[in-house]
Amino acid sequence: MTDKRRLREQLLERRTALDEQAVVAAETALARRASAVVRDHGARVVAAYLSVGREPPTWALLDALLADGVEVVVPRALPRRRLSWVPYAGRDALVLGRFQIPEPTGGADDTALARADLVVVPALAVDATGFRLGRGGGYYDTALESCDRPVRVALVYDHEVVADVHPEAHDQRVDVAVTPQRTIALPPR
Repeated sequence: MTDKRRLREQLLERRTALDEQAVVAAETALARRASAVVRDHGARVVAAYLSVGREPPTWALLDALLADGVEVVVPRALPRRRLSWVPYAGRDALVLGRFQIPEPTGGADDTALARADLVVVPALAVDATGFRLGRGGGYYDTALESCDRPVRVALVYDHEVVADVHPEAHDQRVDVAVTPQRTIALPPR
């Protein structure tokens, strides 16, 4: 088993062990910190993931961004590790899609990711050089590979900031890691 795979399994086990109270407490702190990053960068269009299970929650952040007048787009999974981006209109406009992940029902905006000022990506971990460890599907690495402009922000729990995620050639870096306790500016890409 590779170091990367072993790290992924360890982090997933630890997330599974999180209790609901810890996730709820993290949501408020993550929303506050990530909203500050959005404001600090003057972002008017934000692409963000829809959290599921024990992932660092995005729901309060998405609600706060909409309330602040920020245009939010969220992903819809497509075949061949691709994502399309659809305007987010609230939780009522979502259905369960591929992999039982909530997805928007509206029409895709093919320019959304290119127009985004900031993208909030899921991660199991982020290392000191800005590489993120995802779940291994490659969807976000593929999406980020095609757009260099937006500020890339990963939401993680505090213990998920690690020394090394064992990146591979296709792995994409992020600019900022946001945890419930801190905001970490990472080295330039």
